[in-house]
Amino acid sequence: MLIIKLVAFVSGAVLMGLEIVGSRVLAPFFGNSIFVWASLISVFLTALTLGYFWGGKLADKYPFYNFLSLLIITSGVFIFIIPFIQEPVNDLIFQADFGQKLNPLISATILFLIPSILIGGISPFAVKMSVKSVETIGNVAGNIYAISTIGSIFGTLFCSFYLIPAIGTKLIINLLGLTLLALGVVVVLYNKLLHRAKILDRKN
Repeated sequence: MLIIKLVAFVSGAVLMGLEIVGSRVLAPFFGNSIFVWASLISVFLTALTLGYFWGGKLADKYPFYNFLSLLIITSGVFIFIIPFIQEPVNDLIFQADFGQKLNPLISATILFLIPSILIGGISPFAVKMSVKSVETIGNVAGNIYAISTIGSIFGTLFCSFYLIPAIGTKLIINLLGLTLLALGVVVVLYNKLLHRAKILDRKN
């Protein structure tokens, strides 16, 4: 389904865009050292692990477009508010000073873990809602994760090469959140059109 492929691509792009911009969020307080990047990578990988696990369970129970759109919109909201809390959070941790290793790890966890878990939960939904038969599940899963990875590559390059040099970090994060909000709305509208089409088909 084209809509599912779009969801996989955009969510992958937003996730990696957020990770790239994450270094700029932490840098003013904790520098741009290996500890900052290790913290970001660890937090995002942890979030994906939890998201895949949790999302898979939810996808089996609620394989519906409305639930998928709720997941996408919620992740968008969490990302959108990051610029409004990043400085107080970073300043609090900087003042408390847990050390050069723990400081960026704690900050990255507070700011990025939850929205990244939510994004990680999208892929299992995409696989679940695309599978038509058990015989094709391997192919479907491979395609979905490939499209998501292509989106991640796009998000990494587009954010690094174009967005960061052109606009501020806070605005980029706001745009990433708004992108997911728009995607969630698209999924809602698609679900309504699909529902109407089924009703018309039954009448005919």
